[in-house]
Amino acid sequence: MSHTILLIEDDASIIDMLAGYLTKEGYTVRSANNGEEGLVLFRREPFDLLVVDIMMPKLDGMEVIKTVRETSAVPILIMSAKDSDIDKALGLGFGADDYIAKPFSLIEITARIKAAIRRSTLYARREPEEKRDTMIMLDRLAIDLDNYLVRKDEQEVKLTAKEAEILKLFLKNPNRVFTKAQIYGFIWNDDYLGDENVINVHIRRLREKIEEDPSDPRYLKTLWGIGYKWDGRE
Repeated sequence: MSHTILLIEDDASIIDMLAGYLTKEGYTVRSANNGEEGLVLFRREPFDLLVVDIMMPKLDGMEVIKTVRETSAVPILIMSAKDSDIDKALGLGFGADDYIAKPFSLIEITARIKAAIRRSTLYARREPEEKRDTMIMLDRLAIDLDNYLVRKDEQEVKLTAKEAEILKLFLKNPNRVFTKAQIYGFIWNDDYLGDENVINVHIRRLREKIEEDPSDPRYLKTLWGIGYKWDGRE
């Protein structure tokens, strides 16, 4: 079965090179040279994977990924000429599945594409056969994601609606980095206007309720200058 890939990249030479190689590998490839065109194509037809450049005119890759993630869990591989930890964290925090820095080898990017599609296909086959367990046990915590119930040492922990939604966001995305703007967008469903205090207060209160030592959190970690993540280590 041929998989269909959407390339969203403003460099025509990269599109030509990558599309040509992937076509020879048996993929069907569609391409767009900016974010707006890419979203038009994405909404028009189904794709098995998106390859998205971060820096593009009209609409950058981060905004493309954010928009796609509102309606789809399609695998996304991001590309960037900036090979830094911050770029990587932000890109994956928006919902990308993998990251590759330019310049890249065609063999490497093809291997990453194959792996992302394989993971997605296996998950899709397995999901209907399993009833996903929504109860999470973490040391002294028992968390029911469906009912927003949290117990600590068998005592119920009272969370506000926003605290419960923030906790669920992190628990469903362990090890994924979220910026304050992303948290605000997901939880408040509104544009972030830079009021860090709103996020800081909610994160602090949530830590006070679930962490053993809120000043040195085990689960809800701060990545200074970037945002927060849930430490998903067993």
